Amino acid sequence: MIPFDTLSSLCEEFKKNNRIKPSDYEKYHVKRGLRNEDGTGVMAGLTSICNVRGYVIDDGERIPVAGKLNYRGISIEDIIAGCDRDNRFGFEEVTWLLLFGDLPSKEKLDWFRGVLADARELPQYFAEDMIIKAPSKNIMNKLSRSVLALYSYDADPDNTSFENVLSQCIGLIAKLPVIMSYAYQVKRRYYDGKSMFFHPIDPNHSTAECILSSIRPDRAFSEKEAMLLDRCLMLHADHGGGNNSTFTTRVLSSSGTDTYGTLSAAISSLKGPKHGGANIKVMEMVHDIKSHVDNINDEGQVKDYLIKIIKKEANDNSGLIYGMGHAIYTLSDPRAVQIKKMAQDLAQEGNLYNEFCLLNIIEKLTPELMAEYKGISKAMCANVDLYSGLVYTALGVPEDLLTPIFATARISGWCAHRLEEITTGGKIMRPAYKAVWKEQPYIELADR
Repeated sequence: MIPFDTLSSLCEEFKKNNRIKPSDYEKYHVKRGLRNEDGTGVMAGLTSICNVRGYVIDDGERIPVAGKLNYRGISIEDIIAGCDRDNRFGFEEVTWLLLFGDLPSKEKLDWFRGVLADARELPQYFAEDMIIKAPSKNIMNKLSRSVLALYSYDADPDNTSFENVLSQCIGLIAKLPVIMSYAYQVKRRYYDGKSMFFHPIDPNHSTAECILSSIRPDRAFSEKEAMLLDRCLMLHADHGGGNNSTFTTRVLSSSGTDTYGTLSAAISSLKGPKHGGANIKVMEMVHDIKSHVDNINDEGQVKDYLIKIIKKEANDNSGLIYGMGHAIYTLSDPRAVQIKKMAQDLAQEGNLYNEFCLLNIIEKLTPELMAEYKGISKAMCANVDLYSGLVYTALGVPEDLLTPIFATARISGWCAHRLEEITTGGKIMRPAYKAVWKEQPYIELADR
């Protein structure tokens, strides 16, 4: 590590010469975060994979509407309802739909499940060399490193033909849950002082069953538990081309780089607390509220503490209520609606009712408090992260795996968007940045 005094001096050197006035963004009409002035996203491409809707534009005005999430034009609610009617797992079906564009027949779906099962096995000695010998405190970093390392085990890794990329993508979709479970077990052993378990892969397991079997010492799980996890995977599988990690996938794919480097970068993007890592921030916020509020079901007490959070006097002093608000959704997040139903059912069955009530209070109070104390008057709803942690807690999934499980689902969407980008994109993405430095002469070293 760099000594503190040296680092402090270097930081001061940086600050002297790296200031950009906030007003300059308006002066030069820069769309920060690739957002238009009304908060909508800058149009950067076309996709036939996924559509996310949370508002409509009428006479130039943004009108809030109930949120919609469609995979290849099919409502996610309808997909889940269809799987519920048959009491069957749906993540593999969603993966096929995202990759290929239509719903598979039963024969195709059964065959595809077999393809994924056959591809789950990691290369010989990969777990020993890449995971066990190099444990990581953060599972997301280990996922990113491991995906990148798989490049070295591929006989033709830089071949970006459609056929080769499709093969690589299916292999990574299959392997990521296994890598995640191994990384988690090694983290338990090296950093938590607990036993680690490496169970053989059951080829008859769905992705959800594979995950639960891999992370539990006794491999035991109920069908209901696996179905609940499967529904979470379905909801997280894709979210349009503009979300940060998928846009990362498309940007890297547009450069012509390999599949492993591309998806490794997408995982790193998802790790961020402003993206997929927000589910951890929700859990941390809930823990903080529970430790400072005597009665978490007392609306008045919770309200007082939420005001402190908004005023940057509590939790992580960010002023953010995690799990609330979304860049696109206004009146509702369809993923949150589905997961809230799961959370409510689980809370009534188990010992999580008080925590569910707390989340419900947060969802109810946050919009009015944000309007009162921050002047944010736009429609604000709970997002997918608010209730997902409670569902995973009820399933016995440790907090270490909340974002990694998100990644094992979203890789299906990333792969679909990579395939679409390399077949239809055609140009490297290269947005412009306005240089605000004025030209200056070079000064000889002796004269500085």
